[in-house]
Amino acid sequence: MLIPVILSGGAGTRLWPVSRQAFPKPFMALGGGDSLLARTLQRALAVADAQAPVLTVTNREHYFLTRDAYAAQPGAGERSLPFLLEPSGRNTAPAVLAAALLLERRHGGAATLLVLPADHLIADLAGFRRSVAAAARLAADGWLVTFGIPPRHPETGYGYIRRGAPLAGDGFEVAAFVEKPDLATARGYLADGGHDWNSGMFCFRIDALLAQAAQVAPDLLEAVRACVAGVPAEGGTAELPAEAFARVPDISIDYAIMEKADRVAVVPGGFDWNDIGSWKAVSELGEADAQGNRVQGRAILVDSRDCFVQGGERLVAVVGVEGLVVVDTGDAVLVSDREHAQQVKQVVEQLRGQRDEVAVVHRTVHRPWGSYTVLEDAADCKVKRLVVRPGQVLSLQLHHRRSEHWTVVDGTARVRVGDREFLLQRNESTFIPMGTLHRLENPTDRDIALIEVQCGDYFGEDDIVRLEDVYGRR
Repeated sequence: MLIPVILSGGAGTRLWPVSRQAFPKPFMALGGGDSLLARTLQRALAVADAQAPVLTVTNREHYFLTRDAYAAQPGAGERSLPFLLEPSGRNTAPAVLAAALLLERRHGGAATLLVLPADHLIADLAGFRRSVAAAARLAADGWLVTFGIPPRHPETGYGYIRRGAPLAGDGFEVAAFVEKPDLATARGYLADGGHDWNSGMFCFRIDALLAQAAQVAPDLLEAVRACVAGVPAEGGTAELPAEAFARVPDISIDYAIMEKADRVAVVPGGFDWNDIGSWKAVSELGEADAQGNRVQGRAILVDSRDCFVQGGERLVAVVGVEGLVVVDTGDAVLVSDREHAQQVKQVVEQLRGQRDEVAVVHRTVHRPWGSYTVLEDAADCKVKRLVVRPGQVLSLQLHHRRSEHWTVVDGTARVRVGDREFLLQRNESTFIPMGTLHRLENPTDRDIALIEVQCGDYFGEDDIVRLEDVYGRR
């Protein structure tokens, strides 16, 4: 049985301001409207065995966003899509081992895992299928298989794999994993034809992976095993215990296992591949106009060449420039030379140092019940537009440092304020005093929208005291 395991995590700091901590790179929508995560699920469904699940390992905070993204995909409702939730990020080795241990209990050690990061872009599905089939054949013979990407240009941002002796089929033994090279070395790798980019995708039998992990990373394996021991063997969603998982080493599967294991093979990918690692990579997607410009959203370019512009509701005008990336998300604007796009992560580092929320959330923030959009954020008030999906309910909560006014602008809401519960119709309002228990619910079969005005001296999300929450939030 071939079981895809999707790893959906990471911060995607090089793709700020679209990718943020609460809405990272896998959720970014590219041309055509689908997110990287949605496209990864489509690939996984295309190669998984008919009765196999597709397991997703993701952060607990991204579970509902991921679940909703999956629900919109064709065929997803007909397939088992379990989740393994991490309370914190500990890199790829703990994630893969936890998935392997859980799936071993559910499907046995002979099952083959196909590990797919959720932030890769692959358009050639037929070529992907062929490469997966080749990797699965090697995995059936006990090899730990990684996918290499034949380099298209000298790239200093990727690790490389040096091919060894050829194996039956389309694979090679791995002679060595090589760190990210300098430009001269990368040119040599491109010229010799014996090196591939390290894609971060893997294929192996569960029992082969766990046997190798026991030899080369026994302490890591036992730490992860202790976390998985308390997870139910059955069920759609499992969550790793926070305290135990925090003690697991933070290490990649390459460093922890693949570079030390005995039987490691590489299958050169017979498909296009892009890990969308920077705005330069994004800027090279899609068709350019006669001046080499690519545009998403509303933009006017005058006397400009080789630029990428992504806007939203606002018009972006670019005049007399060349080789720039311009990204406008409404609450932040990025202007970067395309060749310096890797340095965008330094912007995020500074924002985090300043504890600026623009590094974490967008103006529109997704929640299990729907979303809210910040319309104004001032010292004396905060104004939001809330959209609550059909049948969803916010937590029973109170605030110590703010009061709230709710006005329904579309639909009918069920509201609790203190001990009172009542319906609030369009163009009707209610007031929630500071310290008063309250809850909002959508009892209808269509979205409802409200305007929330907060007044007080502090408006942070940590001034929410939840007494009940149907989504298990703390």
